[in-house]
Amino acid sequence: MPSNQKNFTARSYYYNSRRSTILTLCFLIGLSGFIFGFTMISKRILGGYNCKYAKPRSVSVAWDRTVSSGNGESGLIDGGYKRHKVMGFVGIQTGFGSVGRRQSLRRTWFPSDHNGLQKLEEATGLAFRFVIGRTSDKSKMSALKKEVAEYDDFVLLDIEEEYSKLPYKTLAFFKAAYALYDSEFYVKADDDIYLRPDRLSLLLAKERSHSQTYLGCMKKGPVFTDPKLKWYEPLSSILGKEYFLHAYGPIYALSADVVASLVALRNNSFRMFSNEDVTIGAWMLAMNVNHENNKQLCEPGCTASSIAVWDIPKCSGLCNPEKKMLELHAKDVCSKSPTLPSDDE
Repeated sequence: MPSNQKNFTARSYYYNSRRSTILTLCFLIGLSGFIFGFTMISKRILGGYNCKYAKPRSVSVAWDRTVSSGNGESGLIDGGYKRHKVMGFVGIQTGFGSVGRRQSLRRTWFPSDHNGLQKLEEATGLAFRFVIGRTSDKSKMSALKKEVAEYDDFVLLDIEEEYSKLPYKTLAFFKAAYALYDSEFYVKADDDIYLRPDRLSLLLAKERSHSQTYLGCMKKGPVFTDPKLKWYEPLSSILGKEYFLHAYGPIYALSADVVASLVALRNNSFRMFSNEDVTIGAWMLAMNVNHENNKQLCEPGCTASSIAVWDIPKCSGLCNPEKKMLELHAKDVCSKSPTLPSDDE
């Protein structure tokens, strides 16, 4: 065989060998990628939504100087919590003396476990958490820590939990809720009302022409023109006709645009009154938002369309919530009646 033919054969063998090696390497890389991708997909399918709640859902919210929120104040969310997208976030306002109320709620319409809360959120588009501040009482804080570890259904605010400071807590709640949840509505509710989440979901899902909406069961209250006058004094006899509309305190909702405006406020921007519902109502009047009155949020008993049930006008909530909550839930008209569209839909 001529030498040039030998050289050609050698080069051909070299290139064929090199090509085989490259093809084998590419095949192994492709196989590895396939195995990796298949593993990730399998985990996602088999694991369902478990990874969504891999981290604890109770979260502490503190306002300090470490992280800028872009509005002149600073906010720090423990654990780097990312904003979770929901249609509505419902913060159940509670306190250190309300352990019994929370237990009654968890035995009725508020699920007591992760799976139950997840299913409720998936069915309604609403997320629910208890909202509480802090106290200097170490035994109470220790008991709260144990409850958080057991149920993991809290938003913990770095603000003193006192009845006299409810307006401050309410503002802190809306700021924290806005930081934690990307929501169309933010709902403030008390821990002593019986709620139908499915019906609340339908109410919040309605199309509205106003992006700035203040939704609640409305009542009229006095305009505060004289700081020396107490909130409960009959100003009608003094001022004649100056009254403004605001929602009853046990439950009301603010649209995202309204809460965004509240978040932008400094804590001392607006005046704080004795009652948080009056405080919010006065701010809504100043912000010129749309007031949406819905009496289904203040029903004294369960009906085919009631959304929130409490003992209006006797109590600002259920008069004996721990007992009454269980009694209401045992009635089919309260817990099992069909969800009907509202009259104005």
